[in-house]
Amino acid sequence: MKKRTAFIGAILSLIPLGQPFVIKTGLVLSSSALMISLPDKLNAGDNSYYFNSAYEKAKRGDHYGAIFDYTKAIEIDPKDDHSYHNRGVSRENLGKCYEAISDYFKAIEIEANRPNSYHGIGFCKSELGDYEGAIIAYSKAIELNPKFTSAYHNLGYAKDELKDYYGAIFDYTKALELNPKYTRAYKNRGISKEKIGDLKGACADWQKASQLGDQTAAKWVRNEC
Repeated sequence: MKKRTAFIGAILSLIPLGQPFVIKTGLVLSSSALMISLPDKLNAGDNSYYFNSAYEKAKRGDHYGAIFDYTKAIEIDPKDDHSYHNRGVSRENLGKCYEAISDYFKAIEIEANRPNSYHGIGFCKSELGDYEGAIIAYSKAIELNPKFTSAYHNLGYAKDELKDYYGAIFDYTKALELNPKYTRAYKNRGISKEKIGDLKGACADWQKASQLGDQTAAKWVRNEC
């Protein structure tokens, strides 16, 4: 059995304005940090200028500039949970996971119903190797949003890293129930199935991922199935 690496899933349903994915080094983890938060209505005359400026800079990939402007927005309105969350997003994109986690927690302290902030915490904790902490955060994100597809997927990833392969398979399956075209969920569920000795099930999942366009899964099907 070859050792394979699972991939944290892309946040397909919550990425604003077609923003590209950030691919990190090492385990090739697609960042949850792309879930930028927008309030329903900005308060005219307070921190809106800095918030809008930061948001546009983040979209362009200028995360240092975005952090500066979000910080100014927070100075004007210390209760702006969106600015805290989005500053965490930019910090995460820069690999500053400890600072990002602090911002996500501050956003949650201001507004408890923030599943995307819990997801950001989960992603950062996973990046830092704290898979137990990641599981707690992802589980809270799912509690707040039971249809949070990528949270189920990434919960599965964390469980796989802790060798809870059956738990990982369960969570990948939940992600696929919500999005039957979630290519990485098929691919990674196959990896977990292979680890428990279910090569037939693994091949079925890799075949499905291959049909959805995953070339690595297609190679595994050719070589091992």
